[in-house]
Amino acid sequence: MSKTAAFIGLAGLRDLLSDSMAIDMGAAATIIYVRGRGVVVDEPSLMAVDTITGEVIAIGSEAQKMYGREARNVTVIAPMADGVVADFEKTRHMLAHFARLARSSISSFSRRALISVLAGITPVERRALMNAAEHARIGRVWLIEEGLAAAFGAGVNVNDQRASAVINIGGGTTSVAVVANGDVLHSSANRIGGSSINAAIINHIRRHRGLLIGAHSAERLKLELASATLPGDLSRVTSVSGSDVLTRAPAAVEITAGEIYPIAQEVVRKIVDGITKTLSELPPEVAGDIYQRGLILTGGGSLFGGLDDFLRETTKLPVRIADDPRYALVRGLAQLFDEPHWLRRLNRNEDPLPLEIENDPL
Repeated sequence: MSKTAAFIGLAGLRDLLSDSMAIDMGAAATIIYVRGRGVVVDEPSLMAVDTITGEVIAIGSEAQKMYGREARNVTVIAPMADGVVADFEKTRHMLAHFARLARSSISSFSRRALISVLAGITPVERRALMNAAEHARIGRVWLIEEGLAAAFGAGVNVNDQRASAVINIGGGTTSVAVVANGDVLHSSANRIGGSSINAAIINHIRRHRGLLIGAHSAERLKLELASATLPGDLSRVTSVSGSDVLTRAPAAVEITAGEIYPIAQEVVRKIVDGITKTLSELPPEVAGDIYQRGLILTGGGSLFGGLDDFLRETTKLPVRIADDPRYALVRGLAQLFDEPHWLRRLNRNEDPLPLEIENDPL
């Protein structure tokens, strides 16, 4: 070991035996980027739990396979809700599991991690995330506002003096961040996102068609029929099955694009209203920069059909979707590993968590 250390240097050996992680823990998915290896984890933020014993049966993709078809003593839960920790113990367990998946075969801990957080989360919510990271054997933790991370990941230069507006649309949240000089000038976060369309579809079909459907069926209807702009063929139809509201017997109905469009449109309008409200609060010089540069969309929700066109028409601003928008957040976080002076400047955690392996049950 000493000869190896002398050959590659102490810093190189430290990087070899530990991983630097960029973590995007969302309500819909958890994505982990490891420095030098890229995205190594992209899994649903779900857990399957035995309701009798409390034992965790499956996490991530394996839990998603059970969702909607759980055994009678199993329930599938989402420990993260609306971008924050909803179930502390389950979040700890889930992050520890994903961190183990992300580590290299010779790494037993992570030296440091950057975790994206919503603007305006409470100290209690921040501490919950940091404790979860400690449980996952991560030595030092920095919580970085997701709007800033998304901006860097979308190509905004850290040293750019002019303002850029980045809109990150996730499963349960939409955040707007206006950044310049490597810092956030103005931001907002609304608890509404791509999954809100699924919930609206489920509610509509239950109330107006008398059919109970699950999340998987709602997602399929959204992908096949829904869009932010008026569909070219409103008569396009697909069948969806579930259980009758009154009898609970198996049943099916046919749904058209014309029926789904106003449901999705209502959610999209709420998302866009939050965006336009934030833009209306900007100082004149900043607003001038945004007028010239337009808006950048990141997050999986930005891929919803026609959303960029609808936002472009509503705001009268140029709109572009970042390359590979689902990974913009972790790309931006990872860039900060190469900008240590900016990381120190952005650090909102003045007491990074120590690495405590000896007492960790994992």
